[in-house]
Amino acid sequence: MTPTDALPKVLDRIDADLDNSLARLFDFLKIQSISTDPAYADQCKSAAAFVARDLETLGLKAEMRPTSGHPVVIGKPEKPNGGPRVLFYGHYDVQPVDPLDLWQTPPFDPRIEDLGNGRKIIVARGACDDKGQLMTFLEACRAYKAVTGTLPLDITVMIEGEEECGSKGLFSFVKENADEFKLDMALVCDTAMWSPTTPMVTTSLRGLVYEDVTVTAADRDLHSGLFGGAAQNPIRVLTKALAAIHDDDGRITIPGFYDGVPELPDDIKADLKALNLTAEEFLGQIGLSIPAGEKGRLLIEMISTRPTCDINGIIGGYTGEGAKTVIASQAKAKVSFRLVGDQDPVKVQQAFRDFIRARIPADCKVEFENHGLAPALQLPFDSPAIVKTRKALQDEWGHKAVTVGAGGSIPIVGDFKRVLGMDSLMVGFALDDDRVHSPNEKYDLTSFHKGTRSWARILAALAG
Repeated sequence: MTPTDALPKVLDRIDADLDNSLARLFDFLKIQSISTDPAYADQCKSAAAFVARDLETLGLKAEMRPTSGHPVVIGKPEKPNGGPRVLFYGHYDVQPVDPLDLWQTPPFDPRIEDLGNGRKIIVARGACDDKGQLMTFLEACRAYKAVTGTLPLDITVMIEGEEECGSKGLFSFVKENADEFKLDMALVCDTAMWSPTTPMVTTSLRGLVYEDVTVTAADRDLHSGLFGGAAQNPIRVLTKALAAIHDDDGRITIPGFYDGVPELPDDIKADLKALNLTAEEFLGQIGLSIPAGEKGRLLIEMISTRPTCDINGIIGGYTGEGAKTVIASQAKAKVSFRLVGDQDPVKVQQAFRDFIRARIPADCKVEFENHGLAPALQLPFDSPAIVKTRKALQDEWGHKAVTVGAGGSIPIVGDFKRVLGMDSLMVGFALDDDRVHSPNEKYDLTSFHKGTRSWARILAALAG
């Protein structure tokens, strides 16, 4: 029986087994796997062991493999089944729960809450990020195993324990074991829906350049009454240079900055326009009303598929209470760029530094320090896997699945591409109000149930 032939029975199995699926998820959610706090190291090992035992029930050979930090759990098929080879990625660690007094119930005591109007939610730390999400995939696999006796694809599972504190151990692990994990495609569940009824495939992740800039003028702070008007003020020098980065239309003026920035295909842009994301809806919730990005661009382009530059912090001179008439000797700023398409982070870094240097007076000094260089990730919109996945999602949710770029990044996905040579299919079922990283984190019961059904459909589609 092919995965496609088995799909109706698999979906029925998912529906019939929902209560048991929730019980397994709740057992997982009770484990306090806070990765950033050494006090919870044993709990992280317990979560890894939970995942390993669960993978064994799916017919995978599971191991807890050591890293420089918490272990990564690997599940591999006993023997290849001849289908496409995929690597599923998720993480078992969670964020700290502080402030604890804002939780309505204990964060590791999962519960179902009825919000009325037929909406029920799962409340617990990790309910969405990422235990609930990764369990949608494992429960879909479990249903196939129950119905057909096997998994629909040649599936390798990689569940890490340090995503919430930087994935440092995983980066080295992937590089050291690259030959073992060079498969056909990665599947990533740590993403979201567009809306509670509209599914989404994340087709791009923005890259990053993060720079510290320090401008030094005089060899000490100066009395502004004695030196004002004659001595260079590094705060004025730096802010003038930073202000020149954007023109009045919101475009970035650094020469060569837009090299490698693609235009969206017409059909994809039409899909995004049809979502009708308005400034009132998006900015109104934070007390703003006027988009600050490039004029002539859709708001959704500004936050997902266009490059940006932001000044993340600036300091110089006296900032305490009261007055101090001083000309500072130094001014500092933190500046980040979000990259898209084929922008080269090294070239953007160099162009930025050249741009600032050209605006620094001859008797001042400028220094730079880098805190991050990462290229963007863009999947081809016409990828057969994406086309099949959009159809599978539409079949489950009854609405066309949109393809949207993520404004941020999932660092390990970049390594899957650069180190393993694999594209990643990024599908998740989180919602904007899931309170991820906040007290009272939740995951809609519909997201969990229909998310599981969605993965069953996607796996059948990919198996072909």
